[in-house]
Amino acid sequence: MAYFLKKTKNKKGIYLQIYEGFYDPTRGHAVQRSFRPIGYLDDLIKQGVSDPLTFFQLEVVQLNLQRNEENNRIKNKLISDITPERNLGYFPLKSLNESLGIKKYLDLMQSPFRFKFNVFEVLSSLVYARVVDPCSKYKTFYEVLPLLYEDFHYSESQMYDALEYIGSEYEKIIEIYNHGLQSRFPSDVSTTYFDCTNFYFEIDKEDEFRRNGPSKENKKAPIVSMGLLLDAHQIPIGMKIFPGNESEKPVIREVLNELKVRHQINGRIIRVADKGLNCAENIAHARTNGDGYIFSKSIKMMPETEKTWVLLDHDYEDVYDTDGKLLYRMKSCIDDFPYDIPLESGRKTRISLREKRVVTYNPKLAEKKRFEILKQVEKAKRLNAAQAKRNEYGDCTKYVSFKSTDNSGNETDKKVSVSLNRKAIENDLKLAGYNCIVTSELKLNSKQIIEVYRNLWRIEESFRVMKSYLDARPAFVQKQDSIIGHFLICYLSILLLRLLQFNILQNEVSSETIIHFIRNFRVANISDRKWINLTKNSDFIKAFAKQTGLPLTSYFLVPSQLKKVLQHRL
Repeated sequence: MAYFLKKTKNKKGIYLQIYEGFYDPTRGHAVQRSFRPIGYLDDLIKQGVSDPLTFFQLEVVQLNLQRNEENNRIKNKLISDITPERNLGYFPLKSLNESLGIKKYLDLMQSPFRFKFNVFEVLSSLVYARVVDPCSKYKTFYEVLPLLYEDFHYSESQMYDALEYIGSEYEKIIEIYNHGLQSRFPSDVSTTYFDCTNFYFEIDKEDEFRRNGPSKENKKAPIVSMGLLLDAHQIPIGMKIFPGNESEKPVIREVLNELKVRHQINGRIIRVADKGLNCAENIAHARTNGDGYIFSKSIKMMPETEKTWVLLDHDYEDVYDTDGKLLYRMKSCIDDFPYDIPLESGRKTRISLREKRVVTYNPKLAEKKRFEILKQVEKAKRLNAAQAKRNEYGDCTKYVSFKSTDNSGNETDKKVSVSLNRKAIENDLKLAGYNCIVTSELKLNSKQIIEVYRNLWRIEESFRVMKSYLDARPAFVQKQDSIIGHFLICYLSILLLRLLQFNILQNEVSSETIIHFIRNFRVANISDRKWINLTKNSDFIKAFAKQTGLPLTSYFLVPSQLKKVLQHRL
């Protein structure tokens, strides 16, 4: 198998990734996984890569050459020639994981079962391996786990059994981790951030769990959805896995209800989410439970009177950066707004809620949105009227009107004509760059509301890390509980990475830098009493060595030093 350049077309443009194809013996056929995300074609050109397709295609060629050389080398080398390398970079994750006191609770959980393996050991080692080298569970067992400095004590079949078990009990395990966090890194749930994503599966047809639904990546394939909850410090405290055909909107209610019950939280929580989760039921649920909310709202869906207020130029306040450059404009109002709340009978009742609404206008965002709109319009213009089918127009459908007419212009079901929907185009161009936030928090000023809402990007970043650096998909398991167990491994990986980034390193280092260190800090045994450090020095390693007092920059290491590293408590 080989590497290849994958081009994915979505709303933002053409996205480039390097994919790796290989044979998976557990599935009995060839599979593919993302090797390295690159970026959007237009962004790469702006960054100075004149011909990204050719540039990265050459990189793919080089990767395949290196792969062939490595395969030939492996075929011909003797056992005595195998480099005795071990990964030691996972030690910060191990330190944090063990400091939470999770093991004793998982040991008690598994006590009714006659497992011949330790659940905590399997769970922990799979989390470390996920960050070190994300790949299939088969490859993890045979190629990644043996490279970790510490040995593991379970078989391949026991690994799969453990994965299925932790998947069936994932909510309890998250509860245990949240309990462990309270002693070391107490959560702040006065404000919570929630968002959803989904993961597609390259299977022939859907099953009860992997269902067809709206894919975030615009894939026509069965999906599984994930809801992620962060606390005020942007630390993960909740996850919900659900079938891909289910609506995201009720999930925030389920997760927060569960959080409050499991942790006996009686205080008020401010719920923060984007417009995809903004609905009358979620707002009413927050109010009924004594909670607050900060949600974004679609301006396009507002009544015309509210749109008019948004577009009126007066009352806007300009916000500048330290260099005097305009960042955005904002204005706000407090008023009573109507909401139609569904009843169990199927009917709706109208209530009036007092809210604050904050509108912002971002000139950079406006420019970007207008460019995207006009790009879609041009695409619609280029399409042949004979192809007048919605699925052939893709994203630009919203700017196209479809009408069936005969030769006299009367509407029929036979001949389809297509034309630009100029009203829709004009409306979207007018609203480009505007955003609206609705909130129950009347006492917060507009800047405070905007800042709280903007922290939602941390969830988006967590999803990005999960999908790119941790290769959350493809999931090389088939059973529902095993799939959930796989995503729990990804969730706990993100949790430990965030604790390291925010609580230990004080958010002074990017997640990419941390992951790079974990994957590349390796040692090699050269004698019974001596190891060497194979890791290229860096500013981060120097700073981390100074912070921890560990010999991370030393070339020669003895077993006692390695033991000190592994037993270090951050």
